[in-house]
Amino acid sequence: MKSLTRSLLAKAVVCSASLVISSFSCAFAADQDNTNSSGVGGVFSNIQWHPLLLKGPVEIKDGQILSGTSGTIGGERMPAPDDDRSKPFNDWWNGKYMLGGGSNFGFDLRQKLAAEGVSFNGNYQGAFFGVVDSEKGARGFWDQQINFGNEINFGKLLKNENLEGVLAFSSFRYRDSTKDSNPNDFVMAQSMFNPSNWQSGTQFRVLAFGAEIGTKGVLPIKDMVVLRGGWLQPQKEFIDQPLSKLFLNNAVNSAKGIGGNIPFSSSFSTWGGTLKVQLHDSVYVKNGLFMSFPQATASTNHGLAYQGYGPATNQNGLFYMGETGYTPSIGASQLPGKYAFGGYFYGTPANKTRSWNGTNDAGQYGFYFQADQMLYREPSDEEAPTPKSDGKSVVGGKSVASGKSFKSPVQPSAPKLSKQGLSTFNLLTFAPGYAVKNVYPFYFQSGLVYTGLIPHRDEDLAMISLGYGAYQGDVSPTVDGYTAVIEGGYRFQINGWSYIQPFVQYFSRPNGSGSAAVQNAAVLGFLAGLVF
Repeated sequence: MKSLTRSLLAKAVVCSASLVISSFSCAFAADQDNTNSSGVGGVFSNIQWHPLLLKGPVEIKDGQILSGTSGTIGGERMPAPDDDRSKPFNDWWNGKYMLGGGSNFGFDLRQKLAAEGVSFNGNYQGAFFGVVDSEKGARGFWDQQINFGNEINFGKLLKNENLEGVLAFSSFRYRDSTKDSNPNDFVMAQSMFNPSNWQSGTQFRVLAFGAEIGTKGVLPIKDMVVLRGGWLQPQKEFIDQPLSKLFLNNAVNSAKGIGGNIPFSSSFSTWGGTLKVQLHDSVYVKNGLFMSFPQATASTNHGLAYQGYGPATNQNGLFYMGETGYTPSIGASQLPGKYAFGGYFYGTPANKTRSWNGTNDAGQYGFYFQADQMLYREPSDEEAPTPKSDGKSVVGGKSVASGKSFKSPVQPSAPKLSKQGLSTFNLLTFAPGYAVKNVYPFYFQSGLVYTGLIPHRDEDLAMISLGYGAYQGDVSPTVDGYTAVIEGGYRFQINGWSYIQPFVQYFSRPNGSGSAAVQNAAVLGFLAGLVF
């Protein structure tokens, strides 16, 4: 018995040494022990060598579990489940909305309501304005706003295709009203050239509510006739320049020259209606008639001045605006564009507006011309199938056979157009200078935006713009000359619903060149946004 024990101990020592030298030799020694003629092999038949030693090291990045832990069968590693457990997170992170995605009661409810025709929208924007040089020196300001609203499609809601063009909508907003939110307290520019476009209509505000009736596909041209009515924002109905909304200064983003003469801004809401007629797929005419009233953008009315200027309704007037536009798609790349010419008349009753010669002519009017165009589109990664004589088509170097017959020709599908490329927006506005209230008889703005400028950053936006306004010399003895603003920025799209945008602004003659002129100003900052 002692000799057997010594033999076993010796074999264990030899086996341990073999493990250090080579896992293969160790396994071989074990095999030899398990098959010796003395019968001792039965004692070692239950010994199993760790698979990490037998099969070599493995990476655990694919969710596999090593032998010796839970989740193993017979000492073998078990693969992770086939389903992607990170999918709900990825759907949410890469989706369009922060309050979207699936696997959440609130998110799922939102999707179900949208499918039924009830949709919600909203966003938050906060911006830091670092005034680095100005008449009053340097200081930082934080401005912010929250927008939210909803839309109801009665066609989907009532399951009636004939009502699909009938919509109800509403829109609300909150803007910061504290003194620390207004960078113009240091820049000291004319209000239209405020570095921040969020300084009108501050605090909570009702922006719009009403109804839209459109023909959708009932008539030969899609959306051939669209009628909107209710508590509307004229600035949202006309001079639609989406690219201008990427910038933060008030002139380019919101006022566009017209807002320096009449209440034309995102804070001017009033009763009215618009009628748009699509004469051709690329030609339209749109007209609007609204109520005009003094102090329309004041924060104190919160967008609730439904009777106009309080009890003094005799000061209310009419505001007409109209435009005709051409929206072509140019070339093989189908470069979209918009060219529009329009005008407006903003009137109050007689004896309320004095002209240059002191008479009581009422009303202010002006004209504008808009030219927006995509200049260059990057090639798409996906190409349309190219028909071949053998009845197959080539897509990305591969042949695709027809579903009906290998000999029948395959009709090429339209290529998927890339969103990446260079676009421009431009606007000229004119307001005859005889009316004293027309501070800016001439204004223009121009900008360039490139989508996906940096490789592998397809959703990012690089941008630059210029806004220039000339003053009417006899408006005030302290104002003359012009004011100009240049703004550049780069928007980093963090995910599907959030972004950050560093920017720089430079103001030339912020308050004109009259006796009250102030020095040029420079602003560095960043914008952060969330889409709800």
